[in-house]
Amino acid sequence: MKQDSTMHIHPDDQSRQTAEIMRRFNDVFQNHDPSALPGLVAEDCVIENTVPAPDGARNVGREACVGLWSAIASEAGTRFDLEGTFVAGERATIRWRYWRADGGSIRGVNLMRVRDGLIVEAMGYVRG
Repeated sequence: MKQDSTMHIHPDDQSRQTAEIMRRFNDVFQNHDPSALPGLVAEDCVIENTVPAPDGARNVGREACVGLWSAIASEAGTRFDLEGTFVAGERATIRWRYWRADGGSIRGVNLMRVRDGLIVEAMGYVRG
């Protein structure tokens, strides 16, 4: 498990709040512990997932989003290496590498949006 060594944050209150939410969100996957997710995700959250290719699936609502992220965070033998996070206002970009249980990996990025201290949008993209 590789922690995010580069977090770039704009110097305003909204950016600092968003950065804290992203830190807690990333911890879910780094620690394989999804218990914090319900307190991080808005009731009207929308995820545009990376699978199935090419357009991914759309997950709407807290229950669907927490369910998807909980399954990913809890998957045995996998890990995320965080390559960088950039935060500006209510938006964040997270670069990552996901290692599957079989040893293969994919690289990707999540475009995140926070409103009132909760994640309201996550759009995932992968290379290749």
